[in-house]
Amino acid sequence: MIDMLIIVALAALGALFAGLLGAPAVTLLRGRSVVLSMFAVAALAVVAMAAGTVAVALEMFLSGHDFRVVLIVVAVAGAFSLGAALLFGRRIAAGSRDLARAATTVGGEPGFTAPADPPTSELAALAAALETAGSRLRAAQDRERSLDTSRRELIAWISHDLRTPLAGLRAMAEALEDGVVSDPGRFHTRIRVEVDRLSGMVDDLFELSRIQARSLELALTRVSIYDLVDDALATARPLADERGVRLVDGGVAAFPVRVDPQAITRVLGNLLVNAIRATPADGTVAVSTRVEDDQVVLGVEDGCGGIAEQDLPRVFDTGWRGGQARTPPSLTAADSGPAADSGTAAEQAAGHGTHASAAPGQRHGDSGAGLGLAIVRGIVEAHTGHATVRNTAVGCRFEILLPTTGPS
Repeated sequence: MIDMLIIVALAALGALFAGLLGAPAVTLLRGRSVVLSMFAVAALAVVAMAAGTVAVALEMFLSGHDFRVVLIVVAVAGAFSLGAALLFGRRIAAGSRDLARAATTVGGEPGFTAPADPPTSELAALAAALETAGSRLRAAQDRERSLDTSRRELIAWISHDLRTPLAGLRAMAEALEDGVVSDPGRFHTRIRVEVDRLSGMVDDLFELSRIQARSLELALTRVSIYDLVDDALATARPLADERGVRLVDGGVAAFPVRVDPQAITRVLGNLLVNAIRATPADGTVAVSTRVEDDQVVLGVEDGCGGIAEQDLPRVFDTGWRGGQARTPPSLTAADSGPAADSGTAAEQAAGHGTHASAAPGQRHGDSGAGLGLAIVRGIVEAHTGHATVRNTAVGCRFEILLPTTGPS
């Protein structure tokens, strides 16, 4: 028993001696190649094993032949150990270099591709994390490009939609100044309608800027969805009557919701106005509600004939207006012609005024700038809800999903 304790003590002393000698290598190899680090670890282990073995061999008073045999065994084992450490270190270093080269493609084209068969599980986990980060970055870049495209389209459309009524207003104002009109009252009425439309566009832009800046403040109140729908239908009915569209109750129940009544009324107004404008005469716009998974689902279904499938994901994007320009035809003539012809242009602008006039209180979403549905989505998401659209047999069905408890 004492002999075994002596052997253990000698082996420990030899290993301790080797460890003290190798301690400075930890500082010297910091920041160096993984090959050198693994080789140094293997060398330290070999030296510690050799020192302990030699110390024990001397204590055992081995013969010269036996002592040489022990030294040869230690030397050969140490050489193979160092060679294996060098080989494995080079493999790990090569895998690290491959991963570093692959990491430079994160966010680029065609995207990050993890190296095949990483030498260690840590490198494999790092490659998987980089692949996930690359996917998220590509998705973020796609969203950024989409937003940038929408922003450019919005600026172009807003510029056009502002220039057209302003040109008409200028033509009518010049005609009134020159006294070349026979019915000034009609011009004054048309000017007021166009000013109201411009004010609606400005209001929509301001509301959208608040939504995108996340500065929209909600005054939450527990109300019945039936009351909100009833108010929105009453407000939209004059526009529906003017266009010959029937507004019907497709099943609206008195479900309680905790929302900002004014904001949700605006959402319903935008949806109803868009549905009425897109539905041909003698068509029907139906409103319905239901409860689904602790959410109130409010649907507005129109008879527009449907939206192209490739356009459905963009319906709620800022500035989206589909394939048809929605600039009211009443002012297209006023956008051309010199100032000297202001009387003719003004007569054309004022003569078609009835086609572009909106029902009282229906300025929201009626600017034609593609902001109404973007505002719908922004307000609904501010309530921690969700807005969707899908095609039906005769048109489209817009749905907003609102939690019954309201946003936190």
